[in-house]
Amino acid sequence: MDVIVIGGGLGGLTAALDLCGRGHHVTVIERRSYPFHKVCGEYVSNEVLPYLRRLGVDPAPLGPANISRFLLSSPAGRTLTVPLDLGGFGVSRYTLDQFLYKQAVARGVEFYQQATVTQVAFDESANLHDVSLADGRTLRARVVLGAYGKRTNLDRQLQRTFFTQRSPYLGVKYHLRLDFPRDLIALHNFADGYAGISAIEDGKYCFCYLTTRQNLKQHGTIGQMEQHVLAQNPHLARIFREAEFLYDQPEVINEISFAPKQCVEQHVLMCGDAAGLITPLCGNGMAMAIHGAQLASNQIHAFLTGHTDRATLESGYHATWQAHFGQRLRVGRAVQHLFGQPLLSEMVVSGLRYLPGAVRALMQRTHGTAF
Repeated sequence: MDVIVIGGGLGGLTAALDLCGRGHHVTVIERRSYPFHKVCGEYVSNEVLPYLRRLGVDPAPLGPANISRFLLSSPAGRTLTVPLDLGGFGVSRYTLDQFLYKQAVARGVEFYQQATVTQVAFDESANLHDVSLADGRTLRARVVLGAYGKRTNLDRQLQRTFFTQRSPYLGVKYHLRLDFPRDLIALHNFADGYAGISAIEDGKYCFCYLTTRQNLKQHGTIGQMEQHVLAQNPHLARIFREAEFLYDQPEVINEISFAPKQCVEQHVLMCGDAAGLITPLCGNGMAMAIHGAQLASNQIHAFLTGHTDRATLESGYHATWQAHFGQRLRVGRAVQHLFGQPLLSEMVVSGLRYLPGAVRALMQRTHGTAF
């Protein structure tokens, strides 16, 4: 086969649609079965819309929320609000990924669901990848694209540096109903973390937050931590007091790492969170995954059609990925250091309230332009 995509999230699905549309045989390996929820902020910058429309997967039929304003609050509840220059839309991963999956199946992409990749080996003599699955099968492909998310055991097999470093962060996500503006994405700070809320389809909202294992360990349960830590911010207290929570239990993910990663590892091209994770404060990971899929697809298509060799495929992808995302990730890590500590967060929000231009400039440095 031409391409194996490991991971069927946004990056993997859009790359599969792109490459299949260019006539290539694409197989996606996904460890879960569609549809499924993912811990994710579920806000997407409008920078991706021209690309999605070119692929024939405009999300408009899903009824996404139109988001045009951004609010930031300090732990004590001070706020600032600025317009989103490009704007964005809100749609759940449950709905969006299922939509993209169905479109991919209809167009001929092959899927292995509930399948786990245990090893990827590159055969230098054959110039091919061998991809081993947990059930004993081995698949061969000319190109492998890793789009499997933040952290898996495959990172260990590929000996990726960040995998050896423990990360203190965990993420929690709910869907809920609440009397809240549909055009607003809000980010609320609290001690050692921050929470985002924004509208998605069907009158619902995504409520997702990042905090530390230490916060959870100190308070014992997620519910206790929410009441004793998050609810110290009055805006978050109102959410916990008034919202109708639609999950019996939240979606939780551990070991979220913002450490730098390489976008090419042992001849495997990485895309989305597998290539680099932007801090949720910057709220643009979904758009970056989709944009990364476009960059990877361009390079892979040139290789598969004989216009470049493997060395050029890898160096070209690395260069374009860094050009588009390197600075955004660095700015995101710098911004994250300004928040989480209550006193510093209060100072930053209080100061930025009088500098809306600075807030917009920061947002522009973590968001892209339409592509």
